[in-house]
Amino acid sequence: MAQQPSVGPFVDYLKTLQDSIVSALEAADGEATFLREEIATDGGGLSRPRVLADGPVIEKAAVQFTHSVGKALPPAATERHPHLAGRGFQAGAVSLIVHPRNPYAPTTHMNIRMFVVDGAVDEPGAWYFGGGFDLTPYYGFDDDARHWHSTCAAALEGHGEGLYPRLKAWCDDYFVLTHRQEQRGLGGIFFDDWTEGGFEAAQAMTQSVGSHFLPAYLPILERRKAMPYGERERDFQLYRRGRYAEFNLAIDRGTKYGIQSGRRIESVLASLPPLCTWKYNYHPDPGTPEAALYERYLVPRDWLGDA
Repeated sequence: MAQQPSVGPFVDYLKTLQDSIVSALEAADGEATFLREEIATDGGGLSRPRVLADGPVIEKAAVQFTHSVGKALPPAATERHPHLAGRGFQAGAVSLIVHPRNPYAPTTHMNIRMFVVDGAVDEPGAWYFGGGFDLTPYYGFDDDARHWHSTCAAALEGHGEGLYPRLKAWCDDYFVLTHRQEQRGLGGIFFDDWTEGGFEAAQAMTQSVGSHFLPAYLPILERRKAMPYGERERDFQLYRRGRYAEFNLAIDRGTKYGIQSGRRIESVLASLPPLCTWKYNYHPDPGTPEAALYERYLVPRDWLGDA
């Protein structure tokens, strides 16, 4: 008889991943450090919020670990599997956001997660993995885009045929501000309800994605964090951060899940930018770097094949 998958090894991996990312981002900033908290949650779970603010390089970052133990899945987790409503569950996740200070350095997001429903083994949705990472530039650079997507492809090597184009397209389809018909950024990889190959294979792929985040992002941050900028670039960055806030509050399933499951709201909303603005009916002037963001970088593109 099939055994219910164990949550423990993946939870241990997530804790180690959180620690390594926190240390790397502190080193990249050079001055600011993360506030570290350990918060026990109902049912024997654990939350480890890690939030950095007001650094010379990183204006805000949050790297959150959660191990949730619940009596019933919230609606955001059962809308695709209604037969599991009311069942207990365990979930483990690391979710992060980095908002650099320099407008030439892109915002980034990463999340990897696992759900296991109590007592369920072979039912649809009994367990699954999800996650990915994506990049949201304010000023686009082809070198950054190609490095980012090549690392996305490397994260999936050896875990199945044709995974990168599938998960890239999934990311392009998910990270869209549908009310504006606009991509959030230049994409990356994304997957959800992932069970392909069985539990061990799905876990291995998910951990590979998590372990490739720092190689994907740190070289870009290092290249851009000291570039000179002025008021114009800062104004555009804050305007585009407003789009980021719109996506997280209106569309993102992770935010909805966090609110519906009763998680600590400070942790759920830690992904929001520290400052942002909105302008009525704004359109950048043709031929400007700001216009190029929309024309070249907020459009799904084959960055590994395009010249």
